[in-house]
Amino acid sequence: MTHSRPGHQFLHSPGPTHVPLAVMQAMANQPMDLADPRLNGIIDRVEAGLKRLLNTESANIFLYAANGHGAWEAVISNLIAPGQTVLVPGTGHFSESWAVQTEAMGGHVIRTPWVEGLSIDVAAVERVLREDTEHKIVAVFAVHTDTASSISSDLLALRAVLDAVKHPALFVVDVVASLGASRFSMHEVGANVVLGASQKGLMCPPGLGFAAADARAMAVCEANPTPRFYWDWRLRVSEFSYRKFCGTPPQTLLMGLDAALELIFHEGVDQVLARHQLIKRMVHAAVACWSQGGALHFLASDPASRSASVTAVAVGPGANPEALRTLARERFDVALAGGLGQLAGRVFRIGHMGDINAPMILGCLGGVEAALRVQRVPIGSGALEAAVACLVAG
Repeated sequence: MTHSRPGHQFLHSPGPTHVPLAVMQAMANQPMDLADPRLNGIIDRVEAGLKRLLNTESANIFLYAANGHGAWEAVISNLIAPGQTVLVPGTGHFSESWAVQTEAMGGHVIRTPWVEGLSIDVAAVERVLREDTEHKIVAVFAVHTDTASSISSDLLALRAVLDAVKHPALFVVDVVASLGASRFSMHEVGANVVLGASQKGLMCPPGLGFAAADARAMAVCEANPTPRFYWDWRLRVSEFSYRKFCGTPPQTLLMGLDAALELIFHEGVDQVLARHQLIKRMVHAAVACWSQGGALHFLASDPASRSASVTAVAVGPGANPEALRTLARERFDVALAGGLGQLAGRVFRIGHMGDINAPMILGCLGGVEAALRVQRVPIGSGALEAAVACLVAG
């Protein structure tokens, strides 16, 4: 749909995120014959780029024409046989969604509770693992950043618990909402499998999911009796692109991801992460000012757990976040996200990851403040000035 007003709409959902022009131009290229060596070159660069971004040298990369839920399904079907047990530490909406999907595919799930506003309860995870003396838990499925709550959890602490308990469970990490925005190293956290998707920090349209699996995970995959075909890692380990994708590769999406990774590495990974931290500070400074009016507050109660990707703002009884979102989008050209699951109708979310700079977030914050004022939501003053002060300080 063509935007009828001048300028552009500020897209600040936490996925899909703003797609850079270079990515859109790359995706406008004509698809090619499957035997064309340029196609293998694109796939090779994408696989190498994901390995570099994930900080892994030896993991196998598997790409799917799918969203993040498809990447979950690939991981579940390759690692978990029916009846086997998985531990899913509670992070909110997305840990619960992953747990429900695992159960739907025949797995048995142990959950640790999520306390609203907090990150993963590492002590609860340790208790469950220590009680599992028979090592029935075959994997721990951990969400790094839960997009619904905007909270990031400490993966190194989870890895330390697994090591301290000497538990052999695979460590599987969802970086859908964190990769490209927060520091992550598959090697450092000792993750056996990592999964992600294209439409957030990777600055691409929705449609590509991926998994990276190390040698331990591949051995589990080889021994797993679960029937599968399209998702099967064993069939996708190949030098031929047609086999890697169980059919025709999604060429235009791969072209886009190739261009996006080139942008990330051209800017520099450290610089990308520093930019996300600056913009996060600007958003948080504004929200802290708004909160002084008494009607809004950070959902994440621990400042250390507030993600670099998205900020969830909880609203009081007198504010309507869905009406706020509509007003912000239709009148002020700022598209925000709402609450999911148990947070529906209680929060609005400002996405600040991917292809975003300081002027863009200032425009977003200005539109949000205008919508809040039109709705007569009590807010403190000085939000934009506080955000600018963060920008000036660097």
